[in-house]
Amino acid sequence: MINFGELRRVPLREIWQHEANDFTPWLAENIEALGEALGLDLELTGKEAAVGDFALDLLAKDLTSSRTVIIENQLSQTNHDHLGKLLTYSAGFDASTAIWLSEEIRDEHRQALEWLNQKTDINTQFFGVVVEILKIDDSKPALNFKPVVFPNEWQKSERQKTATNTSPKRERYRSYYQELIDELRESHNFTRASAGQPQNWCAFASGFPGIRYYTSFVKGNKVYAALNLEKEVQEENKNLFDALEKQKADITSNFGGALEWERADENKSSKIAVYRDGDIESSEGELEEIREWHIENLLKLKDVFTPEIERALETIDNDEC
Repeated sequence: MINFGELRRVPLREIWQHEANDFTPWLAENIEALGEALGLDLELTGKEAAVGDFALDLLAKDLTSSRTVIIENQLSQTNHDHLGKLLTYSAGFDASTAIWLSEEIRDEHRQALEWLNQKTDINTQFFGVVVEILKIDDSKPALNFKPVVFPNEWQKSERQKTATNTSPKRERYRSYYQELIDELRESHNFTRASAGQPQNWCAFASGFPGIRYYTSFVKGNKVYAALNLEKEVQEENKNLFDALEKQKADITSNFGGALEWERADENKSSKIAVYRDGDIESSEGELEEIREWHIENLLKLKDVFTPEIERALETIDNDEC
């Protein structure tokens, strides 16, 4: 005879008493978990961001597409006030993705979000997410982000192709990066992203704000895998680049090959990359070789640079004290 425990939902305010003071800061620290539930590679870019007299809970970026994401929270049932804020913030930040989290989403608000997803193009998407806290008997509480409204990517893609006559080349990029993202997510736990974009590049989170891994096809029939330093303040990028370059010999040895160190003094960002020949118009067999090369080098870059970035940031912080 199996004795099952009782599964029950815990009111959110038993965990977070105050939305702005408790839940929003917690979500800011755990935004990757929300991204994983939605198939997005999210990076936090702002908290309590101002839009006129209002303040958005969280502002983020979808790294796969570099598009703006707004996040509005409620520790109660959805209401018209927050729906209005969601639309106001979407317009104010020209957001491509709007995420509304709540303890319960009313039917009329679910229908409103679904209507918005049906009427907008592929570059605009709305998510309605129920936040659940679950316990079995007296167990520890467990968190579950439960999407109840999400865009129909296939439907939107078909409408977008018809509306914009997407070029065959852009579709080749989309197909290439879809396979790349799927393998990185399913086999290597490298990303939470789920949808490839019709563009010649793709970015991935590093675990450090403003520091990202990239793959790209560039002019001259070249492709690269890179670590990009693209914090908001140019000086921070250059200081970090210089700190890493001091360890260039060890980094090169650990990476197992030559890297291009591109400080780019005229730009805000800096880059450390590895290149090879390649073009999106190559044969399927050649593209598969390039994809394997991209995956291999992204994994090597992350393995080599994660501890080096930690040490460099610590050194910079100590020097500034």
